[in-house]
Parts: sequence; C-alpha cells; structure tokens
Amino acid sequence: MFCARLLPSSRLIWGRVRRKGEIKLRRLSTEQEDRHLKELVACYRHNGHAKAKIDPLDLSYRSSREIDDAVEKVKSLSSAGSFRGLVHNDGLKNLDELVDYLEHVYCNRLGLEIHQLSSEEEKSWLIREFEESATKFQLSSNERKRMAEQLIKSQAFDTFLGKKFGHIKRYSAEGAESLLSFMSAAVNYAAKDGVEHVIVGMPHRGRLNLLVDLFELPPEVLFYKMQGNSLVPPDIHAFGDVLSHIATSVDLKCNDKSVHVSMLPNSSHLEAVNPVAVGKARARKQSRGNGQDDKILCILCHGDAAFPGQGIVAETLNMAQLPQYSVGGSLHIIVNNQLGFTTLAEMGRSTQYASDLAKFIGIPIFHVNGDYPEEVVRACQLAIKYRTLFKRDVMIDMICYRQWGHNELDDPSLTQPLMYNRISSRQSVPNLYAQEIATAGLVSEEEMKQKEKEYSDCLNRALSSTGQFQPQETPCRNHWSSMVQPSKNATVWDTGYPIDALKLIGVKSVNHETLSLHPRLLKSHVEPRLKQIENGSSIDWATAEALAIGSLLHQGFNVRISGQDVGRGTFSHRHATFIDHSTNESYVPLNNLVPKQKGFLEVANSPLSEEAVLGFEYGMSIESPMNLVIWEAQFGDFFNGAQIPIDAFVSSGETKWLLQSGLVMLLPHGMDGAGPEHSSCRIERFLQLCDSDEDALDGDRVNMCVANPTTPAQYFHLLRRQMIRNFRKPLVVASPKLILRSPLATSSLMDFAPGSTFQTVIGDSVPSKTVKKVIFCSGKHFYALNEFRQEKDISDTAIVRLESICPFPSEELKKELAKYETGTEFVWSQEEHQNMGPWSFVYRRFQRQLNVNLMYAGRAPLAAPAVGDAKTHRKEHEQVLQTTFL
Repeated sequence: MFCARLLPSSRLIWGRVRRKGEIKLRRLSTEQEDRHLKELVACYRHNGHAKAKIDPLDLSYRSSREIDDAVEKVKSLSSAGSFRGLVHNDGLKNLDELVDYLEHVYCNRLGLEIHQLSSEEEKSWLIREFEESATKFQLSSNERKRMAEQLIKSQAFDTFLGKKFGHIKRYSAEGAESLLSFMSAAVNYAAKDGVEHVIVGMPHRGRLNLLVDLFELPPEVLFYKMQGNSLVPPDIHAFGDVLSHIATSVDLKCNDKSVHVSMLPNSSHLEAVNPVAVGKARARKQSRGNGQDDKILCILCHGDAAFPGQGIVAETLNMAQLPQYSVGGSLHIIVNNQLGFTTLAEMGRSTQYASDLAKFIGIPIFHVNGDYPEEVVRACQLAIKYRTLFKRDVMIDMICYRQWGHNELDDPSLTQPLMYNRISSRQSVPNLYAQEIATAGLVSEEEMKQKEKEYSDCLNRALSSTGQFQPQETPCRNHWSSMVQPSKNATVWDTGYPIDALKLIGVKSVNHETLSLHPRLLKSHVEPRLKQIENGSSIDWATAEALAIGSLLHQGFNVRISGQDVGRGTFSHRHATFIDHSTNESYVPLNNLVPKQKGFLEVANSPLSEEAVLGFEYGMSIESPMNLVIWEAQFGDFFNGAQIPIDAFVSSGETKWLLQSGLVMLLPHGMDGAGPEHSSCRIERFLQLCDSDEDALDGDRVNMCVANPTTPAQYFHLLRRQMIRNFRKPLVVASPKLILRSPLATSSLMDFAPGSTFQTVIGDSVPSKTVKKVIFCSGKHFYALNEFRQEKDISDTAIVRLESICPFPSEELKKELAKYETGTEFVWSQEEHQNMGPWSFVYRRFQRQLNVNLMYAGRAPLAAPAVGDAKTHRKEHEQVLQTTFL
C-alpha cells in the first residue's frame, strides 16, 4: 500500500511501500530529489523566522517543526541533488552546507516573514535581497564607529537624566537603543533614495533620546522643561504639554543632502498619532504636486502591546493602499518590549507576533533582535528599498526589552520576576556593541568611555545654562507665517463673493461634459440647481456648499472633503462627484471651473472608519493653511467613534502644541424620529470641550467654533470664513438632514454677495414693542417653532436664532435684547433633551454675561439621545412646542 507524507504546501516528500510488514524507502529520481530540495529551501524561506534568534532575553524556546521535518526528510534521500539555482549562493557543495547556509540566512538574528504577500514578484525580490544581504551587507568602519558613538551617547543621556532628574518619568530608550540606529539609518537611506521630507509619528519610548541625540533638539530646552518650566513664551495664548509629548522640526544633513524631519507631537493614546502623521504626509505630498511619492517618507513607531491592542492601528493600516489616503508606503517599526505596561505578551494578544495585525494588508515583516544594531540597520535598508520600489508599507518588529519597566519610577520585578532577573544580569546594548567593535580593532573600550564622558560633560554644561534659556517658540512658522493668534475680540469677515463668479461656479458645478448621467440625477439635482442659479433664489444647502467650495477653489485654496459616501452625500444631496452611468467613470465638476485652475478639490469616499479617518484629516489640516479639510460623519452621532482624536488633537492641539487647524466637522443633526443613534450629534459634548469663559465675553480666542446654522447662506459663509480669516480654528457644524431640501430653508443669491457675512445671531422681524416673549433657539428647531407660531397665529412672540454657539455671541445678543421692553419673558427652547444640546452651555452665559434668566422649554433629561418609537417622539415634539409658547 502507498502512503504519502505532505509538507504544509501539500507536496509529496517521499514515497513508502509496505512489504510484508516492513516500510522501505523507495528510491526517488534526480528530478524528484531536486523538487524536494526546492521544498526544503521554500520551507526555510517561509518558516525560518519562527526559528530565528530574535529574542535578546531568550525567554522562550524558538523552533520550527516544519523546518526540522523538512531537513530530516531531505537528508534521508539517496543523493544530494543539484544546488545550483536553489539559493543566491552557488558555492554550496553538499546538503550540510545548504542547511548551514539556510540556517545562517533565515534563522539568525533577523527573520523574514513573507507568506502573507500575494505578489510573487514582491516575494521573489525580497528573497533575493534578503539572501544577498545576509552575506554581502556590511557597514564601513566609519559607519560602525559612528553607530557605536551614537549608542554610547544615548546611554550617557539616559544615565545623566537618571542622576539629575531621577524623580521624572522619561520613558528612556534603555534596552531599545537600537531604535536610534534604525532611525538614523532610515533618514540616511531615504535621503539616498531622494526623500526630502520625513514625518515621524511615535509614542513615548525613546522619544527624548531621538529628540536630543538625533534630531538636534538643544538639551537645555529639554532640561528647562524637566525643571518644571513651560516652553510656551508668556505672550502666547497656550499652555503646553508634558515632557514626553513634545515635538520638533529640523533640517538634517545626510552626506551632501538635506532632509527635513518633522516629529509630530503625540498624545498618551499611544497609536492615535498614526493617522495624523500619515495625513500630514499626504498633504505634504500633494503640496509638491503629483508624482512626488518618493520625496516624502512617513515613519511610524509602535508599541508591541498597543499595535495589536488599539483599533486605530488596523484602521490606519487599512488606508495604506486606498487611492485618496495612500502616501506611497509608510515605514513601521514596533519597539517590542515583550511587555505591555505590566502585562506579558501572552496575556495581551492572541497572536504569535505583535506584528501579526499587519499581515492583513499583505506587507513584509522583518523580525530583528534589538541587541544587534547592525542587523536592525540591515532590516531598515531592506525595508527602505522595498518601500521605494513597490510603494507599499513595510514593517520591522524589533524585539528588545525595557530596562526599568513602564517608566523609571516603576518596579517591574513585582510582576515579571523572571524577565527582570535576566535584564538585571545582562550588559546594555551600547556596551555590547562597543565591545564588538573593540574586538574588531576599530576603537578601544577606553575611547568609548571617553566619548561617554565627553557627552556627559556636554550635558552638564547645557544643564548649567538653563537659567539663561528663554522659550522662543512662535505660534506660526514657515508656511504658516501668514497666520496669527487671534485676539480676544470677535471679528467680522466679509465672506461674500461676486455674483457673476458665483453664477459661473453654480453652472459649472453640475457640468457633466460628455458623461451619461442617471436620469434621476439629472431631474433631481442638475436641473434644479441650474434653475436656482438662473433665478437667483431658492438656493438650497447643497448648492450653497458647492458655491462656497467653488469660490475657494477659484481663489486658489485647496479643499478636501472626506467621509463615508461623501461624494454622493448620505442623503444623496451633494453629488460632488458625477459617475458616468454607462462606463462608471468619475468626474469632479468643481475641478474644472476655469482653465489652469489653481485650487483642487479632493473628494474622498472614506473607509468605514471614524477614528483613523478623522485623525488623518486633522493631519492634513495642520500641514498648510491653504487647505480646507472637511470631514463629514455619515450621521452626527458617528463622530463618537473618533472621540480620541477629537479630544487629543482637534480640540486641544493649539493650546498644547501651538498647531492651528481649520478642520471642519459636518455632523448631520436633528430630532426627527430616527431613534437614539441617528438623531443627535451631541452638541453638548463639543461645547464641553470648548475653553469658552462663562463670565468673560467670548471673542475669537476660543479653541474651536461650534455652529448650528439655519440657512444655506449661513453655511456658505461659515466655510468661506474658515479660509478668509488670518487664523485657523476647528469648526463643528451641526449640519441638517430634513431641511436639506426644505423650501423654507433656502437663500437668495444676494445673500452670498460681497459685503455679506456669517451672522452669529439672527433676530426676528416681529415688531419689538408687541413682543411679550422671546424664544431663543438654535438650528433646525427654529422651523418647527416658526411653523407652530404661524399655525396658532401667535403675534406677540419673537424667535431669535443663535447660529454661533461658541464663540458665544454676547455682543450681538446684547443688541438683540435691547430691542425688547422690560418685563419681556425669555425662553430657551431646544429639541434635544435637557441634559443634551446647547442648554447647559447657554443658560449660564445668558445669566452671567447678559444678566438674563432663561426659562427652559424642551425635552426632559434622558439617558439616550432620543426615544425609539415614532409615537413617543411625536408626543414629545408637541409637548416641546406647547411648553415653549404657552
């Protein structure tokens, strides 16, 4: 009877014949032997990483049963077969040499994982380069000496901080010093490939080492901060951030080339900076024009627990090859401490490697032992070459350890005694490498000690000079130099635009050239817009948006709008992108307003993500003040999937890091019976994030703006104001749903003309002397109140709209209040529940700033944003109206 043994690839290894109770090997042909040898090589190439010596602590036994079985089976063959062409080494003479060669290449200090790649071309290239580099890669003597000095400097830096600032958490590089070797190599190799801009996003670990030892941050700046001082000059309205979040921007010399490096500020949500860095890289790439992928490199550093543990990582990876989010490939490195805070790897993830999450986008992964900086540099070189050639992300998993636990004040031996027994008994990475090059005769250990002493002396001098240090940071630098920090006063900006130009934009916004459009789209979108422009009246929301964006493009600004199905719009109202009904060809009419148009509109239908996409858009917005970046939630409440970037970046980026952003968030909002999840954009949360003063009159110095506009013209002016002003602030717009097409919520074309502006308050035309009650409200609710007033023929009640909620329009409200007689009743009415909406924000300001006591009319407090059945919703709605007026 014939039996077969199979490799994981399901290929026949040898045949066995059973005769009279015995099993004998059947002699295989030379062709069969060659095939089995090829399978042995393939087994090493695919599984060698599992056996590689990549753990500097040797905490777990690493082996590959597949490799062991393959070797055993091939050695049982009757002859060695042919080795020529099997690997990139033609000098092999026998099977033992082949196995030794494969062990050296694939099971050493650097492992290669490529089975997840779908491209055979990429696999073949990686195999060839990996095998050749295993024998040919060699740093020059000068490069090795420089790297040894760099590592020793890092060690001296950490030792110095430990002695002088032992009470401060610094998240040192100790145990992961090879990160500096990686980053230095990445910048240098990238420069050789023509990269001019490197954008770095990273968490705390080793950040200070990189800032000072590699990115040329003066050490006195760091010491000044560590002494408890603020790096924000006293005349700047900002409050700074903690030590481990600070950033830098510097030009580095790489041989005869200059590379600009931007290390972005980060938050304590370790991976939240990922999409921000990628977004900034894309905006930088676009500012240089198409075809500039090779000039920009995004480097993302990760933690081994955070990488698989935080969903924003997967969301960011998923964007890597999407056409409107790609940056030509990012370079990733996991600083793998084999520990997350105090949690061991086997308790913090369900995968073999911390890097396994990256497999789902089919990119190569290099696993490298952090004790061997030269191998880290080799991995970096291979990764850079791959990224340059294939324009794809690439991952390096650098396995290392933390010398002092989560931070320097921690005692990790309480929970990881075995790990820290080994760590405490071993030499440091810099000392190990110094010994290696000393043995090679390149430099003596005494010279290295002298270098360490010289650097420590340098740090001491810097520390002694901190008394003379004065923060010089300016709020707006480089291409942001035209921007200013706003004053406390509220400013009014003429955001109108010439009518003739608006008519041109309106017509061009639905010009579909030779495209064959869906008949329904022609009837419901194109023809009505042309009619609106021709008549100059009944301008709806979508047309106003097109006029705002088109006018900004006409002036040379760039606009990007992203979100889920934004090209069409959730409510099929926008249609900024036309799709040919017969060919599926896409066309953006607003990109063809005039010949040689300077401004460009990018319409990005995003993946089903909020957190990473919003972080990405924020990153784009901080790159240039010439970019209007808009993110639209599919429904308003979907923003809460992006709460971390909103909290950590959007609402606080300027006060922490002096980064201005004009990001616009469109959040469809309104109580219309849609149930708990699709009603409210939770205006109250954004107002709670605003730094508006309850007592002082608000001007432009708030951290972000929150608006609930009621007309298309108001929306038009809001968008234009974002770019016309000489400063940038994030803008949250509670945008409409039901009133997108309402004939009551339209504007005249003259409302967009020069001299017009955004009105923070819209008063009423009811004669003030007849008014006994003034109802203050915001947004869509105005139309329900006005309709009720007309139905009930109520003539003694005025309705005043707050279009801007933050900044709170105190001065405009004072003018409005002055119209009414003493004894007039003032009511705040809202459709949201009492614990939501603007109520908790506005009533205290009415009281403290305007000396007005407001009565509340609205829904009672509720745990959910809305009820779940239509009958209860309608009953509540009627009660709100009755309570407001009666």
